[in-house]
Amino acid sequence: MNTYRVAQVVTAGGPFEIAEREVPQPGPGHVRIAVEACGICHSDAFFVNAGLPGVQFPLVPGHEIAGRIDELGEGARDQGWQVGDRVAVGWFGGSCGYCTPCRQGDFIVCENLKVPGWAYDGGFAETMIAPVDALARIPDALAASDAGPMACAGVTTYNGLRRSVARPGDLVAVLGIGGLGHLGVQYAAAMGFETVAIARGADKADFVKQLGAHHYIDSTAGTPVADALQSLGGAKVVLATAGNSDAITATVDGLSHRGELVAIGAAPEPLGISPVQLLMRGRTVYGHPSGTAQDVQDTMAFSALHNIRPMTEIMPLNQAGEAYQKMLSGTARFRMVLTTQ
Repeated sequence: MNTYRVAQVVTAGGPFEIAEREVPQPGPGHVRIAVEACGICHSDAFFVNAGLPGVQFPLVPGHEIAGRIDELGEGARDQGWQVGDRVAVGWFGGSCGYCTPCRQGDFIVCENLKVPGWAYDGGFAETMIAPVDALARIPDALAASDAGPMACAGVTTYNGLRRSVARPGDLVAVLGIGGLGHLGVQYAAAMGFETVAIARGADKADFVKQLGAHHYIDSTAGTPVADALQSLGGAKVVLATAGNSDAITATVDGLSHRGELVAIGAAPEPLGISPVQLLMRGRTVYGHPSGTAQDVQDTMAFSALHNIRPMTEIMPLNQAGEAYQKMLSGTARFRMVLTTQ
C-alpha cells in the first residue's frame, strides 16, 4: 500500500476527518509502526484545541499507541529492533538527549519532550513514525487494545505509586475512579497496599471492591474525606487521579505523618492548601509525570503478571470523532480505544 488513513483535525477545535496520506519512510534512529490500536486520552484535547504552544494543523493526535514495527530506519536494528516487533508508544515519545534533565538521566521531564500528536503525528492513524527511544516492548499476554492505554494512563498510575514512599501494608488512597483511577486501584492492591478508593456516590462501592480496594469512601456521604482517611489510620499516599482541585485539597488532612499527595489528574485551578497543613506533619505534595519507554515496558510486564487490564470501549478509526466526544463527555467506561482492524 502506498497510502494510509489518518483521523485528523484541520483547525483548532474542529471536527475529525479521515484523510489519506502517502506512506512515509523512517529516518535514522526511527521506525515505522503499523498501528493496531490507540487509546484516547483527555490530554489529547490540549492538542486538538491548540491549548499548548507549537501545535500545528492538520493535527493527528494519539499518544497511547500499540502496533508492530513494519520498517526500520538506519541504526534501529543496531539498537535491537526488528520488523514485526510489538511495540507501544506513549506520552513519552522521545527526548532530546542534551537538555539538563536528559543529561541527568531524567528523560521524562526533558525540556524538549517529544509527545506524539504534538511533536509529530500521533496514533490516530494506520501508520506512524516514532524514534527508537520511545519504543516499549509489548508482552505476548497483552492485546494491542490493552497495551495502548498502558502507555499513558497505565504508566502514569503505576509509576506514581511505585515511586512514592508507600511500602507494602501501607494505607494508600486513590482519588477518582475513572480512566486513571480504575487502574490505580488495581495497581495499588497488586503492590500490597491497603487500598482505599475515593469517589462520589454509594453505587461505586461494589465496583471498587471488584478492582481490589479494601475500603471505599463516598465523598458525598457527609463525613469529610480527610476524617474518613484518618479513621483508617491516615494515608501514607494519596494518588490524586481526579482532575478536581477541590477534591484533591480535601484529602490533604487525611495524610499520615510524612504522607505524600501525588497529583496526576490535571486541573487548572489552584489547590487550597496552607503551609501549616504540610509543616506540622511533614507532608509532601508533588506532581508526577508519565514515564519513559522503559517505565511503560515495566508497567505492561507488571500488568501481565498480575492480570491487570484497562476497561475499554473500542471503536474503529473512522469513528474517531464520535469516540473522542464520548471521552470528553465523561461517559466512557473507562478508556476509549481506536482500532485499525
